[in-house]
Amino acid sequence: MDWQRARSDEKKNERKKDLYEAALLLFKQKGYSNVSLSGIAEEAGFSKSNVYRYYGSREEIFLSIFADLMQQWGKSSLRLLNTLEPGTTAKTFAENWVKAFTENRQLLDLKPLLFTSLEQNSSYEQLLVFKTHAKGILNELAADIERIFPEMSSAQVWEFLKFSHMTISGLWAAASYNDAMKQVYTREQFQELKPEFEKDAIYAIEVLIVGIKAKAALDE
Repeated sequence: MDWQRARSDEKKNERKKDLYEAALLLFKQKGYSNVSLSGIAEEAGFSKSNVYRYYGSREEIFLSIFADLMQQWGKSSLRLLNTLEPGTTAKTFAENWVKAFTENRQLLDLKPLLFTSLEQNSSYEQLLVFKTHAKGILNELAADIERIFPEMSSAQVWEFLKFSHMTISGLWAAASYNDAMKQVYTREQFQELKPEFEKDAIYAIEVLIVGIKAKAALDE
């Protein structure tokens, strides 16, 4: 590759990154349904026609962002799980599992949108590519979870992965309340209902692990 080509590729990557960051900001601020390709272009300082040189649709941009963030989360999770020995308690596991998410808060911001909006609007081809990518990351994590909890079957580990992601998404959405809800939670009668993401998530993941193990024992 000659110098001129390298310079051109570098510029193209910079422009694609501008679109990526603009889209991430808007998705976090407005949700998925309220963000258009035109809005992303405007935020990034592009014309809409120029956006198509880098991405084919709003869905493609979102999935590209989410795939990157999930890859980062996967690396964080593996790093933390690799420190755990077989026989680790459910609570210690839960603390590390949740820590991986809190280290990747941008993923948490977009996770609720994946289930509620994106998967309702994307094409079969887009979702197939994305789900294949996600499954590869989860396969690595499943192997490590089976190492930590050898008493859990492969099917039980995948149950955990499925339900833990749904749980984390819901808890993060509940804890991301507006100023009006903050005022409501200052009232004494609503203190028990106030979401505290990290505390609630650790408890929920611990209960999920213990519950899956207990159900397996009852089914034997």
